[in-house]
Amino acid sequence: MCVQHEYRPNAVAPQDRLDFCPDETIAQLLARADRPTISAEFFPPRDDEGQAILHRAIERLEPLHPDFVSVTYGANGSSRERTLDAVRDILASTRLRVMGHLTCTGQSVDELRVVIDSYGEMGVRHILAVRGDMPGGPLVPWQQHPQGLSNATELVELIKSRGEFCVGVGAFPDVHPGSTAENDVRVLCDKQAAGAEFAITQLFFRPAAYHRLVDRLRVAGCRMPIIAGKMPVTNIRQVDKFAELSGAPLPDEMVTRLQAVAEDPEQVRSTGAQICAELARELLAGGAPGIQFFTQNRSAATRRILAMLESGAR
Repeated sequence: MCVQHEYRPNAVAPQDRLDFCPDETIAQLLARADRPTISAEFFPPRDDEGQAILHRAIERLEPLHPDFVSVTYGANGSSRERTLDAVRDILASTRLRVMGHLTCTGQSVDELRVVIDSYGEMGVRHILAVRGDMPGGPLVPWQQHPQGLSNATELVELIKSRGEFCVGVGAFPDVHPGSTAENDVRVLCDKQAAGAEFAITQLFFRPAAYHRLVDRLRVAGCRMPIIAGKMPVTNIRQVDKFAELSGAPLPDEMVTRLQAVAEDPEQVRSTGAQICAELARELLAGGAPGIQFFTQNRSAATRRILAMLESGAR
């Protein structure tokens, strides 16, 4: 039996997660509220070299006892088989709790059922249900498949109808492109009503945006826990790319810190990790129930940030 304790935002060291209860769902871990969850997102490799890179990342992160890991799913189902293979491989080679992603873009309901059932057959209990972007990116107008679903809420309903899955969804502290803050709250409430049990945010850089979203959700009666998604800058070229991914530019003060060391790649990586650790620490101190690291199939930055959080270094 796992005993509840007072929430400890600094409980991020590997030994804090040795109380591994394999039957606990992610939602149950979040409901325990004694410590934040730490998780890592990977993407399915395209070739043998990518497979080796992913294996190395997992080998180096598993000893840190992440509460769960997840594997992304490409636009239009483009990575369907690679996603399933990656999930299957992680399940076979580790003791990690694994969540598979699923998008409804460019796929019929029948195709989605096949993927959901495949997850269930391999023992996956967790699915992250997101509408997904069109192949051209988040700013490309979204089009529904003629035999498909129209939104992530319908995808949550479909997943719940296929088995005893714990379903997570996406959240947008900086507001979904083409939406409004009010509509984002309504959509998350709808997802909760459909059976979603937690959410993971897209990339964002201002903790205040996260807390505003959570406050609006609580006022609206939506109680699902919201895990904060984080990814550090590891090279200076990412500064503009991150603005595209998050829908909001990096704050000027962060850009200034990174530009000051732009000529030294190692200092960029160190500064990027420091910034990410500072953001994570502020979010956890403010009550965020967990942090998910978007790893890009690399382990070094995540390990560095966790070491900073554990030591309290700034």
